[in-house]
Amino acid sequence: MAIEWGIGYIPYKRALVSPDKRAIIFEDEPVTYRQLNEGINQCAHFLRKRGIKKGDRVALLLLNCVEFLETYFAAAKLGAILVPLNWRMVGPELEYQLNDCGARMLLFHDSFLGSVDLIRARLKIEQDKFIYLKSGSPELPGFELPGCPKWAEDYRELTKDQSIEEPAPDRTVMIDDPLAILYTSGVTGDPKGAILSHQQTYFKNFQVGMYISGQPDDIVIANLPLFHSGGLFIVATPALNGGMTIVMRRGFDPNEFAEDVQRYKGTIVFALTTMWRMILDTGKLDQIDTSSVRCVVGGGERTPPSLFEELAKRGLYMQQGFGQTENSAMMLLPREDIQRKVGSIGKPGFFTDIWIADTNGKRLQPGEIGEIVARGPTVMSGYWNMKEETARTLENGILHTGDLGYMDEEGYFYIVDRAKDMYRSGGENVYPAEVEKILSGHPKIAMIAIIGVPDDKWGEVGMAFVVPVKGETIDEKEITEYLKGKVAKYKYPAKFKYLDELPLTATMKVKKGDLKRKYGAL
Repeated sequence: MAIEWGIGYIPYKRALVSPDKRAIIFEDEPVTYRQLNEGINQCAHFLRKRGIKKGDRVALLLLNCVEFLETYFAAAKLGAILVPLNWRMVGPELEYQLNDCGARMLLFHDSFLGSVDLIRARLKIEQDKFIYLKSGSPELPGFELPGCPKWAEDYRELTKDQSIEEPAPDRTVMIDDPLAILYTSGVTGDPKGAILSHQQTYFKNFQVGMYISGQPDDIVIANLPLFHSGGLFIVATPALNGGMTIVMRRGFDPNEFAEDVQRYKGTIVFALTTMWRMILDTGKLDQIDTSSVRCVVGGGERTPPSLFEELAKRGLYMQQGFGQTENSAMMLLPREDIQRKVGSIGKPGFFTDIWIADTNGKRLQPGEIGEIVARGPTVMSGYWNMKEETARTLENGILHTGDLGYMDEEGYFYIVDRAKDMYRSGGENVYPAEVEKILSGHPKIAMIAIIGVPDDKWGEVGMAFVVPVKGETIDEKEITEYLKGKVAKYKYPAKFKYLDELPLTATMKVKKGDLKRKYGAL
């Protein structure tokens, strides 16, 4: 039976139940649940007046800010579909995603005005739907952030006089309607837009709430970017659904993050492995009081046992989990098992069924290696405009993660390798095929292969194996220069190896497994 309900009810209900409670503390400024809902409603009325209807895509190119959440929930109330964009991307990447999803509106921060201006003539977005926001970011000496250009309009001016009453969508929002499209890089080079529904997001709220035993008096310290599944769907939405308070800043600073734990007496802390490394390097954890913290959730990439030990010395017991954009927060390692099950990614969440399957889909026994597959109400609806890719990834409602792993006798899961060659650098997914595709066009490169290799700072970085064109030489500087403006910097290879030839299969495919074994990636 279809249910008339959506994620937009979260701020509405919270404003009724606890209007004066702090929902967000953004850059040390508190925002109550009443204030948040009123800002959301003003945004929703503005969106309606600009012609945004149910099913329209509204894209965001924003740093973390209250306006991000205002637009997210406003779109949810109207049945519009949010498309958060990774602000690390460059022009061609942004252009592809905006046109692929058919975005009708783009909200962007002043920091990214140059990137938008370069591509706006090639976008399908209408003239009156480029919306500018002032970020409030500190300006560097001699550098002034740009003001609102003539071809855009200022968000605050457009929303400040709008009604604070609840908006009415042009068509009823149903719980199985699309809520957001999150892009994840494709293994063949084309990013895929994972469609997340209102219903999926509610079940994820419940699942994350059970992981962290969330209560309304919890103070959540987290600075994951809201454009990520982790920031928006593992931290912000579940926390606000549970009536908690989120401490949020524009960007991540390790000193400030540690100080916020003490300043606001944080009870739940979310941070990726790379973030924890940076925080530990500051020495701040030895100078602050962390006794208020009862739950630490982290991971996001390969995490060495030494990091768990360093945090535990300071009373912080990090629980590692596993998930994908297509089904985030699938598993979490219980706190009591952190030391007993070192290396495990945990057990399946309450609303996710997970098992290990062979190539024919048969369930494997404990200890047998196969693909990690999942089903349940937290799984995505499919990929935007990619029927064949959806059919390959979702077979009869079963999500094929592409990750290889095994389960032990007690039901704890372990990852062995990523079957799709993707690696995670600083918490970001990097698909080598995307970068290889670009570098194969360099006139001096005959063949190129990239793998992820362990790195002390970033968890993993890309290592490029380059076969130069006969008679040519090429260096690292030329390669990185060639990538400028084509992909985000975090996707650049950090290590290089020059070879006369690459190991190939009979069908002329690169044997990446050989490269990984030889150069320490396995």
